[in-house]
Amino acid sequence: MSNAQTQTAAGTQTWQLDPAHSQVEFGVRHMMISTVKGHFPEVEGTIHLDEKDPAESSVEVSIDTASIDTRNEDRDNHLRSEDFFHVEKHPEIRFVSSAIEARGEDRYEVRGDLTIRGESREVVLDVERLGEGVDPWGNQRFGFRGETRINRKDFGLTWNQALEAGGVLVGDEVRITLEGQAVLSEEDGK
Repeated sequence: MSNAQTQTAAGTQTWQLDPAHSQVEFGVRHMMISTVKGHFPEVEGTIHLDEKDPAESSVEVSIDTASIDTRNEDRDNHLRSEDFFHVEKHPEIRFVSSAIEARGEDRYEVRGDLTIRGESREVVLDVERLGEGVDPWGNQRFGFRGETRINRKDFGLTWNQALEAGGVLVGDEVRITLEGQAVLSEEDGK
């Protein structure tokens, strides 16, 4: 966090994710020979940020599972089905932080519960604050990138298919990246 921002902070400020400039991306091995990537463009979230004491900060993020996009309509429909996300029964993926710890300049460890398909597991995101500034309309913003890895089977995403040559169609490890911009709420920006 910048010195200027730290000096002007008074307690916790509320920031909202800007859905037009935020998305969750993922990558998973396909046929054990390549990686399929996709993203969830519909993401919302709130960050309660205490610049002086990051441990007093918190994050909540909600992702619309039906918004999944892997650039292949058939695959996306399969991922929305009961075999994977079962979007009719589980319309959102949710992350709620439980602890935030500074790990160096502009780097944080964000620990919390990730819920997919009704299954919650603790995950740790490595987060980097990328910068901050004021947009052309006078809104204070900051950008960030967060990364983690999960085992999809821990969240009930167990569908797979054996390959004739050996191995499986879908890998277990999923790499997740959240790229985002947060906008200071109007109440805190005054």
